[in-house]
Amino acid sequence: MGSLGDVTPQSMHFAAPLPLASGAQLRDYTLVYETYGTLAPDRANAVLVCHALNASHHAAGTHAGEPRSEGWWDNLIGPGKPLDTERFFVVAVNNPGSCFGSTGPMHANPDPRAGGRPYGADFPVVTVEDWVDAQARLMDALGIERLAAVIGGSLGGMQALSWSLRHPGRIGHCIAIATAPNLSAQNIAFNEVARRAIITDPDFHGGHYYAHGVVPRRGLRVARMIGHITYLSDDAMEAKFGREMRAGSLGYTTQDIEFQIEAYLRHQGDKFSEYFDANTYLLITRALDYFDPARAHGGDLAKTFASARCRFLLASFTTDWRFAPARSREIVKALVDNRLDVSYAEIDAPHGHDAFLLDDPRYHGVLRARFERIAREVGSA
Repeated sequence: MGSLGDVTPQSMHFAAPLPLASGAQLRDYTLVYETYGTLAPDRANAVLVCHALNASHHAAGTHAGEPRSEGWWDNLIGPGKPLDTERFFVVAVNNPGSCFGSTGPMHANPDPRAGGRPYGADFPVVTVEDWVDAQARLMDALGIERLAAVIGGSLGGMQALSWSLRHPGRIGHCIAIATAPNLSAQNIAFNEVARRAIITDPDFHGGHYYAHGVVPRRGLRVARMIGHITYLSDDAMEAKFGREMRAGSLGYTTQDIEFQIEAYLRHQGDKFSEYFDANTYLLITRALDYFDPARAHGGDLAKTFASARCRFLLASFTTDWRFAPARSREIVKALVDNRLDVSYAEIDAPHGHDAFLLDDPRYHGVLRARFERIAREVGSA
C-alpha cells in the first residue's frame, strides 16, 4: 500500500444561496475540498467521503511542509488501500459551518447590517440534510451526476444515510459506519453538557468572542474531554491507563493531576482548544441532535427508507457504546423490510467508537471487499 503524498486543498465559491432546513439561507458561500485519484472518462468512479464532528476535508495524504499532517482517514484511502485511489476518484468536503476553510462562523457575514463582522453566533443553524445538499451542489459543479459510493463514519455515516434518502438516484452504494438513525437521549445529553461548558465560559461573549480577541478555551477543553470519554471503550481506557498514577505516590490534591487518564484528557482538551472553533462545535453537535429522518414518517424507519434505491453496507463495533451495534441493526431491519440490498458487519473490536478510524484488519477487510465489488460494477477493477 502506498501513500498519496502531498495533496492540495481546493475551494469552490457558490453565489446562489443555499436554502436551509431552518427556513434561513446561506448566501455567498465557499466549500473547501480535496480530491484523490483520477476521475474516469465516464465519471462513474467517484466516491464521496463525509467527515465526522472534528474532522475536515483533509481525509488522506499530507500537506506540503507540514510534518505529521496525514489525513484523518489516511489508513483507508490511497494506492492499494481499501478505498484504492488507483481505482476511484475520491472527494472529501469540508461542510458549511466548519472551521477548516468552508464558510463558517469565523467568516465575514455578507449581510450589510453586519458591517463586515464575522458571523459568530449569527451563523445559521445547519443540519445534516443541509450539508448533503451543499455536497450535491459541489458534485454538480464537478460534473459528477452519480456517485459510485458515499462513505462516512459516525456523523459522516449519517450524511451517507441522508444521501440515500435525499438523492436516491445519485448514489450507487451507501457505506455507513459506527452510526445511528438518530441520537439517543443520552447522546443528546452529552452534547448539551459540552455546549454548556462552552457557552458559560466567560470568554464566549455570546458567540461573538472574535471581536474581543479571545477564545473560550476553557469551555472547549471541557467539551473535548467529555466527547473523548465517549469515543473510547471502558476496556480500551483500562488497558491504556488503568489506575496508573502520574507520580509515585498520592498527592492528596483535588485540583492537580493524580492519574494518567487525567493527564491524557487534559492533553486532548488543550490540543483541541488550539485548533477548533467554539461556534463550530455548537453548530455541529446541534446538527447531530437534529438528525432524525424518520421523524417525517412518524418515527417509522421502514417508511423512511422506502424511497432508497442504492445498495447498503453498515458496520458497527461491539464496544462502541455511543453508537452501539443495536442502532445500526435498527437501520438494517428497516432496509430488509424494504427488501433492499444490505450487508451488515458487526466487528468485535476493543477500541469503542474510535474504531472506525483505526486499522482493524477485519474492518478494513470488509471495506476492501465492498470497494472491490464497486470497482467491478463501475469498470475500474
